[in-house]
Amino acid sequence: MDSEKKSKQKFIFVTGGVLSGVGKGISAASIGAVLQAKGVNVSIQKCDPYLNVDAGLLNPAEHGECFVTIDGAETDLDLGHYERFLDLELTQKNATLSGRLLSQLIMDERAGKFGGKTVQLVPHLTGAIQDAIQLAADGSDVHIVEIGGTVGDYEGLSFVEAIREFAARVGRENCLYVHVVYVPFIGTSKEFKTKPAQNALNDLRGFGIVPDCVIVRTDDPAPENVAGKISQFSGVREDAVILLSNAKTVFKVPQLIAASGINDVLTRFTGNDNVPDLSKWDKIIEAQAKQYDKTVTVGLVAKYMDNEDTYISVLEALKAAAWQEDVGLDIKWINAETAADEDFNSVDGLVVPGGFGERGVPGKINAAMYALDHKKPYLGLCLGLQVAVVAAARRSGLADANSTEFDANTPNNVVYIMEGQQGKESTGGTLRLGNYDAKLYDGTKVAEAYGVTDVVERHRHRYEVNQSFTEAINNGGLQISGTSPDGKLVEFVEASDHPYMVATQAHPELKSRPNRPHPLFVGLIRAAKQV
Repeated sequence: MDSEKKSKQKFIFVTGGVLSGVGKGISAASIGAVLQAKGVNVSIQKCDPYLNVDAGLLNPAEHGECFVTIDGAETDLDLGHYERFLDLELTQKNATLSGRLLSQLIMDERAGKFGGKTVQLVPHLTGAIQDAIQLAADGSDVHIVEIGGTVGDYEGLSFVEAIREFAARVGRENCLYVHVVYVPFIGTSKEFKTKPAQNALNDLRGFGIVPDCVIVRTDDPAPENVAGKISQFSGVREDAVILLSNAKTVFKVPQLIAASGINDVLTRFTGNDNVPDLSKWDKIIEAQAKQYDKTVTVGLVAKYMDNEDTYISVLEALKAAAWQEDVGLDIKWINAETAADEDFNSVDGLVVPGGFGERGVPGKINAAMYALDHKKPYLGLCLGLQVAVVAAARRSGLADANSTEFDANTPNNVVYIMEGQQGKESTGGTLRLGNYDAKLYDGTKVAEAYGVTDVVERHRHRYEVNQSFTEAINNGGLQISGTSPDGKLVEFVEASDHPYMVATQAHPELKSRPNRPHPLFVGLIRAAKQV
């Protein structure tokens, strides 16, 4: 990167204090949205201190959704927030985990690339972090970097040191440090307590970073004197301390940031004094707040019931589709382990999302069976396609039809493991990941929904439909409606004599946007309106 480019490019670093899950990802995405609304070309990156190489093997019940980029990176769910807020398609370089960098450093050391030098966290790991940041920033005017975890965590120290040193690499005037802290309200004394936030700011200063801006997160609106106290004890000017209480919807946060002192901070930092055009966000907020004449109820047949973040992209895709179709949306959570016909009957449409492992699969198969038998609108996503195929095969008379994922010895393996995947079932980064092309059959519901016959969708799976059983699947009520371009892999199935039963091997929810819903979700909501 030449010196002229370095001097022009700006970097915003978003860190968090007090506790995790304080809203750094939404804050980072919203700052990017405001900059975009001012006409700035932005890019964004998540740096996670986890020693995992990627997020593919993390427990979704604990960590939420595993988001997949177009080139197959298995990442933290914050990249989903980034894509929805900024309407970008991100890649491997936008997700940086400590484990990946350390693994590469060790391989480089073993290959003799350090010439006998002692390999250390500083400068080698910190340098690798900085290189990753500059790589992800390429081509943008402002690059936003969210540092995962909480400042002071042992595993995050190298990342905090790296962004401190980064100011020397590109110039302090080209770096903006934003610290997000939490201020709790103590009910017994009826007051907001800023001491945890003060301590978090002290921790950051102790590592050599004085933030330029502080976002104060609270559950309920806090009085202005909270900002004054934070300013007094942190050294951050009061107009750069922004109080941000919980909003009714995360899509309102860009509006809140644009109306706050952060907008002035961003103007001074970038030199761009354009008034942000927030019309896109105004329309989204209006759609979400509208009182609709009709509400559709969609049943989400889920196995992870403790954490809504596990299915966050699916939920957001359903909401966006409902807004476009001008209906309200009520999402009913149906526990896949206890699901019964009365659950399926009580909703206007069913969604069976992706997942791994045998738990809850019988309930998902039953959901697909019910949709076939009762012509209930149905959208299957990844595993949702596979259970639909199993259900169809069983309806045709193959009572023991199954996937080899759930019954390795089934004689009717209508879903089987991909070629070359045997023995990799518990390993990371070995699934079919990222964008793959598909060819849709003319005259099918999916072709009608997309409006084209050549599509690209993101994948994350290891098992495929066994086309040796195509006749049984057809006899059970489903037909193949889209395949890989060479015809070897089934990408879409649907029921022909049905209002809307569509399933895909892909994860179309990852491409949905709040102002541009995915057509398969729109098709489900449109059919559910008629129930």
